[in-house]
Order: sequence, then structure tokens, then C-alpha cells
Amino acid sequence: MTATKVRKLLRGKGTQPLPRVEPRTFGVGESNEANVYVSGAPLYEDMLAAIEQARRRVLFESYIVKDDAMGRRFKQAINDAADRGVEVYVIYDGFANLVVKPSFFRFGPSVRVMRYPVLASGLRFWNPRNYGRDHRKILVVDDAIGFVGGYNVGQLYEDEWRDTHLALSGTAVWDLENAFVDFWNIHRPKERIEQVSRPTWDPEIRAHRNVPRQLIFPIRGMYLEAIDRAQKTIELTTAYFIPDTDILDGLIDASRRGVQVRILLPKVSNHVIADFLARGYFNRLLDAGVEIWRYSDHMVHAKTATIDGEWSTIGTANIDRLSLTGNYEINIEIIDGGFARGMRSVFAEDAAKAERLTAEAWHRRATVGRLYEWVLKPLKPLL
Repeated sequence: MTATKVRKLLRGKGTQPLPRVEPRTFGVGESNEANVYVSGAPLYEDMLAAIEQARRRVLFESYIVKDDAMGRRFKQAINDAADRGVEVYVIYDGFANLVVKPSFFRFGPSVRVMRYPVLASGLRFWNPRNYGRDHRKILVVDDAIGFVGGYNVGQLYEDEWRDTHLALSGTAVWDLENAFVDFWNIHRPKERIEQVSRPTWDPEIRAHRNVPRQLIFPIRGMYLEAIDRAQKTIELTTAYFIPDTDILDGLIDASRRGVQVRILLPKVSNHVIADFLARGYFNRLLDAGVEIWRYSDHMVHAKTATIDGEWSTIGTANIDRLSLTGNYEINIEIIDGGFARGMRSVFAEDAAKAERLTAEAWHRRATVGRLYEWVLKPLKPLL
């Protein structure tokens, strides 16, 4: 039984398609434009259009690519780009796509493809630095536009999952291009890609990249710093909420010093164990005044946060150990009031479709739920 069917049964009703929402556009700094997508259909249309218009280079990386109508559209667009002379590179995660036939990832002869392996080979098998998954979703076209965020590629995500993605144009595209190039060159040193665009020091936009092979995990530090700075509001959306002690304490301390802390997550996600682990934190959060909002009708897969109406992040990392200290991830940090106000509007719209969990209701939850939370508690350090 699929996770989607499980959610339908638990809710007792069918999942209605999410409405189409056009992207919001923001100017960020002097030289960048940012489009925020909360709807899969316009995102996929714009990504495909960018690939179809490519003239020099396409860098495509996705954790999951479904072998369905949408996945095949992307495959065709990639092959077509290569056929007209565009330099094309593709990266996908082997573990996440085990259910996909290997033949699906056989592109045209001029497309250079990297399958990030399920397990490291040889002596590298014993090195914990090689166990992070490639959980990133990046598309860079002609070094002019870059996409990053929570959306994988597939029909399921087009109008059944509530996710968030970002498109950047301007000097900040270098960060996404560089992230792809560095990943490729680390794992394919004999087939190196050359950097095309030149870096700039944009004060408003910065990419943070987890690189397990180098034991670099800056996304966790980014969150801790931002939470520590919060004075008014923290609005956090995540698919899986299994925080470590420092992040949990940071959110609780912020609430106790008067910050309005709001966390939005799915009521029932596609990972039931992750749901019960998340619920193990609810007592402390609710007792400290943290607001917990649970999205009922659809799977929320977004990884975003906004603080004090000034700071925002959109990316691929969830608030769990796998994302913050395990996987290859990338988050974009944006310090811009106009952009943050837009992200606050997105959060408010999501919260309007969610249920707020009260401390009273939570303390009255069923005994069987408490039992599951207790039994699964030892798994928290692993997820």
C-alpha cells in the first residue's frame, strides 16, 4: 500500500488535487530575481521551458525522478537539449530510485550521467563520510537561471504534495552552479566540469551546502544562528521534524523569551515512523508555548523558514539528523524584508488550511499513540 493510500485511509477521505498557484516574484538586492513556487505544475512548466531553451549547458540533479509521464517529459527535454549540442549533466540518487527501472536513466549518448551509489565501494564502505544520500534538487541552465527546493520530479508531486521551490536569476545563480560542479568533481575527478560564471559577494543571498565527505554541515549552523537571533517571530515549515537537542532547545528558548514560534508540518506524512518520532517532541514544545500546526489534507514536503520578517531560507534540508548532519543538502539563505514578507504570506496561507494542535488536546491523546512514541524513541538519533 502506498503512503498516499495510507494518508487517505487515516483521513477517511480522498485527496483532492491542490489548486494551481502561480509563482510569486521578488527582487532581491541589486542584481537578483527570485520566484517562489508553491505549486508543482507551474514549476515543472518553467523548468522544462528552461531546459528546452538551453543553448550552452544544463545541470540537472534530483533525489527522485519518477518513471511516469512527468519524469519522461524531463528525460525527453534533457535528451533533446543534448541532441542540439547543449552540454548536459545529470545526477540522481541510486538509493532513492531503487524502484525505478535502470533503463529509465539511460539517456542519449552525449548526456553525462552520475548515479550516486547506494553503497560505497571498497574500503570507502567503512568510512561514515560516504553514507550521506544525495538529497538535493538542483537545475541550472546556461548559468542564467537556477532552481532549488523540495520538489522531486514526478506526477505525484505536481498537485498532491504541498512543496516549495525557488528559482533564482542573476548573480546568485553562481551558488547553485558551483554546488553542482563541486559535487560532480568530488565524485568524478577524472571527468571534471569547469566553472563558467564568476562568483560575487551578494550580501542578501547565500547558499549553504552540506558535504558529508568533507564533514561540512553548515545548514544546521545556519538554523541555530537564525533561531538565536529571533526577536519577534519564527515560522518554520518542514516535512519531517526530528530536531536534535540544540535546535529543540533553541526553539523552546525563543518561545520563552517572547518570540512567537510556529511550526507547520504534515499531520500524516509519507513516513509513519517519522511522524511518531516528531510527536515525541510535542509535549515540551507545547508546554513552552510553541504553536504546532498540522496540515491535514496533503503531504507537506516544504523545507522553509522565516524569522522576524527579515530572514528566510528555502532548500532541501528537513529538520532531522539525516538532513542536518547526514545527507548532501543545499539551502538558500535570503536576508531581505520584501522576500520575507512574501514567505510569511505563504506560511499564513498554509496555516489557514491546517489545524492548530493545543496542549490540552495533545495531553488527551490516545494511550496507543503514547506507546508508539515510547517504543520508537530510541530511533531518534538515527533519523
